[in-house]
Amino acid sequence: MTVLAFDFSHYLTYGEIAEFLDAHLKAYPHLLERRVIGQSYEGRDIWVMAVTHQATGAALKKPGYWVDANTHAGEVTGSAVALYLLHKLVTQYGADPQITRLLDQHTVYILPRLAVDGAEKYLTTPYRLRSSVRPYPYPEERDGLYPEDVDGDGLILRMRLRDDCGGWKISERDPRVMIRREPEEFGGEYYTLLPEGLIRNYDGYGFGMAPTLEGMDFNRNYPHLWAPENQQQGAGDFPFSEPETRAEAEFWQENRNINGFLSYHTYSAVFIRPYSTHPDEHFPTEDLEIYKLLGEKATAHTGYPCISSYHDFRYHPKEVCYGVMDDYGYDHYGWYGFTVELWDAPTQAGIKKNDFIQWFRWHAPEDDYQLLRWNDEELQGQGFIPWRPFEHPQLGPVEIGGWDEKAVWQNAPAQYLPEICEKQARLAINLALLSPRLALSQVRLTPQGGDIYHLVVQWKNEGFLPTYTSKKALERKAVRPIEVSLSLAPGVKLVSGHLHQELPHLEGRSNKFYESLAEGTDHRRHLEWVLQGPQGAPIQISAYGERCGTVVTSLTLGA
Repeated sequence: MTVLAFDFSHYLTYGEIAEFLDAHLKAYPHLLERRVIGQSYEGRDIWVMAVTHQATGAALKKPGYWVDANTHAGEVTGSAVALYLLHKLVTQYGADPQITRLLDQHTVYILPRLAVDGAEKYLTTPYRLRSSVRPYPYPEERDGLYPEDVDGDGLILRMRLRDDCGGWKISERDPRVMIRREPEEFGGEYYTLLPEGLIRNYDGYGFGMAPTLEGMDFNRNYPHLWAPENQQQGAGDFPFSEPETRAEAEFWQENRNINGFLSYHTYSAVFIRPYSTHPDEHFPTEDLEIYKLLGEKATAHTGYPCISSYHDFRYHPKEVCYGVMDDYGYDHYGWYGFTVELWDAPTQAGIKKNDFIQWFRWHAPEDDYQLLRWNDEELQGQGFIPWRPFEHPQLGPVEIGGWDEKAVWQNAPAQYLPEICEKQARLAINLALLSPRLALSQVRLTPQGGDIYHLVVQWKNEGFLPTYTSKKALERKAVRPIEVSLSLAPGVKLVSGHLHQELPHLEGRSNKFYESLAEGTDHRRHLEWVLQGPQGAPIQISAYGERCGTVVTSLTLGA
């Protein structure tokens, strides 16, 4: 049985994702395992798919790689990319050499949607929200202007209100564009720009913006330098306070074979690496070099730049973000990974940004004209809704219009999904293949006379990364040494050596990428034993590395 071609036409609801996973599980049971890792605030299952060829070993006995999506409710492009990756892996297993090697020797864990409640609301209503539907930080709605579809067209757009104190005016070049009023400018027709909405407890004079009822941000709820709400908006009550992030944490703690990750978001078309809270000098030097190398690979595959969150992606020049997932993944576990911002309308329109964040605060009007040309030519004008008069029940005459932000800005229009999905999937496959992988190098069982045998077993790391993943993982003692066990048949005695012992970690090719760093054959190590036993007696040697896999070797004395 096979599954249908991947559907790029729209973003899937929770029920459609369930059907998608059901179909793939039925068609490829030997490659997929679905795990329910917890329930959301509203009681929906949170799924992780373990993708590996089960005939070549269980998921946990192979090097692992983590992919998640939809940490933020509205960033559903991430779910599409994660589901496409799953589809590509199982449908091209056996045909694509890289995918076949990956699933034979590795495990890919895919969490297609973390914010399952929030995304469902986002996809089935006009509303936008950050992560969870749980009321936070206040249990009740607050006074002020709140988003609402006041004209009943199914969209929440913008309102422009005539105001002689307003900071905006209509462009003479294109009346769809609002441009800033100059500080010294008077005597014209000016506007205040507002979200489309209603005012709670309006007194007829003035109003502020109502704080969002659903202010939880999952990507501020992780333990790395977590800060409370007064310091970090959206932080939650305490680290892992939410059932969704806590389910992730428990899965990670139980599945300790993960070496790296990709976390799919949207906005800005860029790869973001840790730290959010510290400059690059905070990294172990070797880890920073590897991060830069992986960033170069990401750029080569997708065209997206790779940047530091601290140096290049701050929401305010004097503030940093606390409690984010990628900082936690690297600093706690020593994983290499990126927050991937999958889509950006300005970038797609050909606009070059000097600053990824500041552009949204200020940019030249020419960028707006260029965006509208792109909308008219590439989107057939569907992305921008023309301004139209409306009698607002509280504010009187206004105009409603502007960008359909959910369809154009926050997520990729459907026509761009195939290219985004394919590029990102190919990169994910390549990054997962960089994981360490323990393998047998050589075995020597030498008779010493009588019933005495000298056994030497050597293992090697076939992967690019070391078996401990990163220097940060060593620093945190996040990975145990490789464990080796010798199992003897009745009648076989151990003369020297140990039945259970540790094998020091093996380096990979990462410390040999630059010639000056090469340190001999530190990617191989061996152990020795002396055994006494009858000819034909079986023995077994098992080597287990948390992140590099399990190797079992069986021998027969005298064979």
